Formats: sequence, structure tokens, C-alpha cells
Amino acid sequence: MNKLRNRVQLIGHLGMNPEVKTLESGTKLAKFSLATNDSYVNTKGEKVEETEWHNVIAWNKTAELVESYLEKGKEVALEGKLTTRSWDDENGNKKYITEVVCSEILFLGKG
Repeated sequence: MNKLRNRVQLIGHLGMNPEVKTLESGTKLAKFSLATNDSYVNTKGEKVEETEWHNVIAWNKTAELVESYLEKGKEVALEGKLTTRSWDDENGNKKYITEVVCSEILFLGKG
């Protein structure tokens, strides 16, 4: 059961072109948003579609793949883990972000 802890699997479309940086250490970091869609029928019999947005980061070789092959609108399947980090903004307010740290990615769809 240890392998099931903090494991996320998503299939969706990129909401933006990846932002890729090479850090001073030479490590690559890619950031992008991923939209996942879900639908259900409400009590009135109407189909309701919902989109969830996920912040995704990828490191090293995975970041290189993201940089080379992904752009806004592309469909991907990915696996990773959830992390939350915090920082203080310029006004001293505590900010939080939850991200999926991508460990595996599969390119779906055409081209």
C-alpha cells in the first residue's frame, strides 16, 4: 500500500505553454497548468460540465520532455505527487500553492 500514498494521476489539456527555467545548478524546471474535465447530470436532468485547473511542475529529464514536446492545448496523461508550499508576498501576506510534481508523462492525441 505504500505505493498508493500521495499518488496523483491526471489526464487533461495544457492551459498554457510550459514555462521552462534552467536553475543556477543546471537543473531544469518546467511549470504549466493542466485542465481536467468532468461531467454529470444534475437533478433537473441537465448535463453539467466542470473544469478543474491543476498546477504542475516537472524536473530534469521530465522537464526536458515537456520543453521539447508540449504546448498549450496538448493532451497528456501524467503521474506524480501533491506538494504544497508557502511564501510571503511583498506585503507580508502568507501565500500557498498546491502543485503536482510530475514524475511520469505520456503524450496523448495527435502530433
